[in-house]
Amino acid sequence: MAIFHLSAKIISRGKGQSAIASAAYRSGDKLHDERYDETQDYTNKRFIEHSEIQLPKNAPKEYQNRETLWNS
Repeated sequence: MAIFHLSAKIISRGKGQSAIASAAYRSGDKLHDERYDETQDYTNKRFIEHSEIQLPKNAPKEYQNRETLWNS
């Protein structure tokens, strides 16, 4: 039987944290941060079994793209 686990954390720009960097790290993706004009590349990160974006039915379809979503 599978056991579900969810972990949520607050990302604070005031503490020097970046939502784009955090999303890239957690998903193992390469994302460009438009605010700071930096690219966060975690494509070599291992042990990421699954990453997905779940949106409500009325959400804009372009938010299926993780980079668009977090830069918005």
